[in-house]
Amino acid sequence: MPREVGSRREPVQVPVPRRHLRSRRQRRLRAAAAPARQAPGARESADLGHRGRAVRRSLADLLDWLDDRLGHRAVLDWLLNEKLPPGTAWAFTLGSVLLFTLTLQFVTGVALGLFYAPTPDHAWDTVRYISTEVRAGSFLRGLHHWGSSATVIVAILHLARVVFFASYKKPREANWIIGLILLQVILAFGLTGYLLPWDQRAYWATTVTINIAKLTPLAGDFLAALLRGGAEIGALTLTRWYAVHVLVLPALLATLTIAHLYLMRRHHISGPVSPPKSARKAEHFFPQQAARDLAMALIVGAFLAVLAWKFAPTLEAPADPTSNDYVPRPEWYFLGLFQLLKYFPGKLEVVGALVVPGAVMALLALLPWLDRGPSRRWRDRPIVLTAFTGGLVAAVALTVLGARDKPATVSGQWSMIETGGALMIANDQRCARCHNDASTVAGPIVAGAIRQPDNWIATHIADPEMIAPGIRPAPQTSQPANRAIMAAITRLRLEPMPAVPPGDARAIMLVTRECVTCHKIEGAGGREGPELKNVASKYDLAKLQQRITDPLQIKEDSEMPAFGDTLTPDDILAIAKWVIRR
Repeated sequence: MPREVGSRREPVQVPVPRRHLRSRRQRRLRAAAAPARQAPGARESADLGHRGRAVRRSLADLLDWLDDRLGHRAVLDWLLNEKLPPGTAWAFTLGSVLLFTLTLQFVTGVALGLFYAPTPDHAWDTVRYISTEVRAGSFLRGLHHWGSSATVIVAILHLARVVFFASYKKPREANWIIGLILLQVILAFGLTGYLLPWDQRAYWATTVTINIAKLTPLAGDFLAALLRGGAEIGALTLTRWYAVHVLVLPALLATLTIAHLYLMRRHHISGPVSPPKSARKAEHFFPQQAARDLAMALIVGAFLAVLAWKFAPTLEAPADPTSNDYVPRPEWYFLGLFQLLKYFPGKLEVVGALVVPGAVMALLALLPWLDRGPSRRWRDRPIVLTAFTGGLVAAVALTVLGARDKPATVSGQWSMIETGGALMIANDQRCARCHNDASTVAGPIVAGAIRQPDNWIATHIADPEMIAPGIRPAPQTSQPANRAIMAAITRLRLEPMPAVPPGDARAIMLVTRECVTCHKIEGAGGREGPELKNVASKYDLAKLQQRITDPLQIKEDSEMPAFGDTLTPDDILAIAKWVIRR
């Protein structure tokens, strides 16, 4: 060899083939073995391999360039390579599932906002349009609706996991407080979003909410006025609640979530109280725990998709401020509070509405300081765990009782509105033309045979073209008359209508169709005209007939429309006789 190899001093022996070497002379030009030829396609494979290596080098150079400017590798390392305590497993996936449901709510909320108009004149119509006209709109609304419930459930489960694992102890007190505030923000999302469909349930449940806020000592009237925006619930109320729902709460949620995640990474996951013996040493978040989080998120997402597909959220009749026979009921996660209020009637209502919930939240907020012992084991914390478990059981029990305690309906005793709606269905030609025994279009509407949900029926009544194009034109009935029909259908699901004297049946149907738009009768109806009560003290039968036929003949400045052209004399006589007997 001409020189030494490496740092070795002794010669290196290199095997060489047995050839006759001639110094400084060319080889003979004689026959020799043919050189090996390239296999078919070898050049192409070499070119492809070369191009692949070139692409990888270019991609690596691009990633290096981006990392120099963005530092994304450090971020990914911070997100994925956190060391987890031994035994960290499925119980610690709840935080990631909660983050998934919150993201789902944000995405579906933005999609719904593209079609929604936050005004009393258009809110209900746009929600109905989303449910019936927008492609996959009902599914989208269902995802948002059921996602809200899932978010509340996962948030409560996450809170319970933190309590049982004592993850609120030093140094995680601040993150515990932020988590409690996050729970209140999530509940506020549900509360403000409840009004947005602007149907009967939304309107009257919001009325109850504002009345509860009014119970706040010293600041009750101010809070109620702030929430209402005016003397009554209306356009300003809807605008304010919509602004809070889509602007204020999302900003607050994002800020608190970022702070919560930062503190969680700063102090790390607490891990199980006592890792199982089979647990391995500490592992990184990626890939095992990340795979668990992804699996749980996919399971929850699939379950929500099935619920949204099979059980679309209902849409009741449009909000009617004049209706005082509607019994509001909140969303299920407020049913416990709804039931609790029943145990504190009258002046004690403030105890159930504010004192008890406020005391519970205060105790939870003070938990890191009430449970200051270093041990996280369950046997060392019996008082905390017993009290928390008892509180959970009480909350579940109140929720179940609230769900079961539905408004009482006396069998056989129908209101005038329910009776009038049923008579319109049975006798009014706009309904009876199709809903009869002989019709091939639609059968009769009778007790026990109503299969469609309320929102489907309400849409069909308001605009039949949405459900069955070409079947019939939209009815010329008023919203109060449509609500009477819906009230009758709700009652017919339970029992048949009781018998009505023939002389009253026609009058009740006409009054329900023509009069309740402006007049209150039995506490239900409009406010523009006087309540139809003690009418005999003002008019005799002949004068009342004249008042219905042409009001200007009785009162020159009357704003009541004349019915002489739209009702027959027999109809007017039937109405007058029925009203004057009340």
